[in-house]
Amino acid sequence: MPASQRVLTVVHSSDLHVDHDYTARIHGGDGAAGLACVLNAARAIAADAVILAGDTFDSHRVPQSLIERAAAVMADAELPIVLLPGNHDPAVREGIYFGSALGAVQNLHIIGVTQDEAIVFDGLSLEIWGRPHRDYDDMIPFEMTRGRPQRRTRWQIAMAHGHYEPAPDRSVGPRPSWLIGDAEITATGADYVALGHWNRAIRVGNGSVPAYYSGSPEYAGTMNVVTMSEEKGVTVTRAALDIAREPVD
Repeated sequence: MPASQRVLTVVHSSDLHVDHDYTARIHGGDGAAGLACVLNAARAIAADAVILAGDTFDSHRVPQSLIERAAAVMADAELPIVLLPGNHDPAVREGIYFGSALGAVQNLHIIGVTQDEAIVFDGLSLEIWGRPHRDYDDMIPFEMTRGRPQRRTRWQIAMAHGHYEPAPDRSVGPRPSWLIGDAEITATGADYVALGHWNRAIRVGNGSVPAYYSGSPEYAGTMNVVTMSEEKGVTVTRAALDIAREPVD
């Protein structure tokens, strides 16, 4: 079957906040347990790829041993992982994405580090693109004045990490909320927009393009499962995770 006619299954998660403090305490000392849970669940449903839409790590101050643990978890998943740096873990030169064990994980693709803004999986006829946080300053995740990548595949997913508002007012500042609006989501022209930054799982936008937050695994208790097929188009469901949960107010 040609790649463009395959049924694709992509797992979308975000805000895992791998760390040696709060997240580790939830999981009995293993700060990478949430990451492992998502990747194991993705393997269990035979996902074609996993996308992590920002704040995979809580900061660039996590211990080297935890970086190595996370790298091993990703390598053991043995499926493509696309990671978008967020506001907690931007792609800064002095950060964990450069010169660490993560660089040796062959199935890990880090936008802004291993790829500039986009990666193409020819065997899946799938392109995944996004604009990473490259520092701690404010930015526009879907800054369309730069133009969107030209579609090169049947399916295209856009990733962004920031706060959704239907019609952002950027005249008020300083406001480092990394705002994302309806018009920008529509302008991506993507088949699915994978968002991160909110802990809850929810659909946003005006409906012209499917745009979803996955929520953090520990808060939402789920991951998004995105199915793409010629017959049914794009469908999005939430799959439960067997994971320790944060208390919800």
